[in-house]
Amino acid sequence: MLQQYNFTVAERFIKYIKIDTQSNPDSNTHPTTEKQKDLSKLLAEELLAMGIEDAHTDEYGYVYATIPGNTPKKVPVICFCSHVDTAPDCSGTNVIPILHQNYQGEEIVLPDDATQIISPTKYKYLQQHIGHDIITASGLTLLGSDDKAGVAEIMDLCNYLMLHPEVKHGTIKILFTPDEEVGQGTAKLDMQKLGADFGYTLDGGELGTLEDETFSADGVTITVNGVIAHPGYAKNTLVNALKIVSEIVAALPATEWSPETTSHRQGFVHPVAMNGLAEKASVQFIIRDFETANLKIYEDKLKAIAETVVVKYPKATMQFEVQEQYRNMKEVLDQYPQVIANAEAAYKRIGLQPVKEPIRGGTDGSRLSFMGLPCPNLFTGMQAIHSKHEWIGVRDMQLAVTMLVELVKVWEETTVD
Repeated sequence: MLQQYNFTVAERFIKYIKIDTQSNPDSNTHPTTEKQKDLSKLLAEELLAMGIEDAHTDEYGYVYATIPGNTPKKVPVICFCSHVDTAPDCSGTNVIPILHQNYQGEEIVLPDDATQIISPTKYKYLQQHIGHDIITASGLTLLGSDDKAGVAEIMDLCNYLMLHPEVKHGTIKILFTPDEEVGQGTAKLDMQKLGADFGYTLDGGELGTLEDETFSADGVTITVNGVIAHPGYAKNTLVNALKIVSEIVAALPATEWSPETTSHRQGFVHPVAMNGLAEKASVQFIIRDFETANLKIYEDKLKAIAETVVVKYPKATMQFEVQEQYRNMKEVLDQYPQVIANAEAAYKRIGLQPVKEPIRGGTDGSRLSFMGLPCPNLFTGMQAIHSKHEWIGVRDMQLAVTMLVELVKVWEETTVD
């Protein structure tokens, strides 16, 4: 821990989660919800109050800021990034945070819905927080630690560095993004304005985890065109597109190839939405695997399944569209081993053994890495995210801040002019 530093991370976190920043997957605006800007504006104001002179938010809800370097060394410019939005999966409106001081290992019954119980039997990581403070919501909403924990930790890092100019570091860029939860976190990002060489997202979970690998991801839309007719006179004429897309979904393997039947490094094909009418209907899929080449294999198999169904209806036609979503950031990070090595060094300096594990999902870091900013993911402490059981330990957040301070020092110390 930082000696004699009055951490602000928990206080900031509790303030930020009270601001509703839920993003909307059905919106075509940037950001997808205007309310995300409420937090962005607050963050920019707080950074300015710290003395970070260029802090600002733009029309799309991004926050940019720079802490100038204070060393004669030419240290690479490092960016720390978190997202301000919360997931659409669970309400983020009127979040009521509860600070449970000196947690003693009991089940936590959330007061606004007694059926919502956070149990150390289910969440075994709670047992490592006995004697420490934890934060939950009240039972009606998610908490918002994904990713306001990361936001608060980066903000406390900024606060520490501005109060302690004796800590030598290179130029540091701060970036807060909207819409990460709906896959639009970098849609309007100005990389030239950001001006960083390497980055780290603060969007991970358990203490000590260090993530340098994500899924590669595509989206697939299968559209079926049927033949419409008046249902009273439809015999031998009507071809119902809704039934055909339903049959395609029903033809998927039942015991493999899906999120509910896979784990660890296994990929999957997952139908996420079905839309349309009897005349024209579509089904949307997400395709995931750690090996990018496997996506094409899955897509070819999915197309073959769909064609096998559609061919039974000669009057029907089908379109099969593939859209690239993101790629495994490890493909980029392996080219810059110092990014991971420096993070590992920072973890070890505060007594943590790095636990490297792949993310069965993606982060802004996936996209940033392929936009020219190699960007692994660091722990924040968040647990049971996107749910009413979400919780986080204050100790973990403070250790994340401590780790970030060490990380900027490692980059400065390992730079050789």
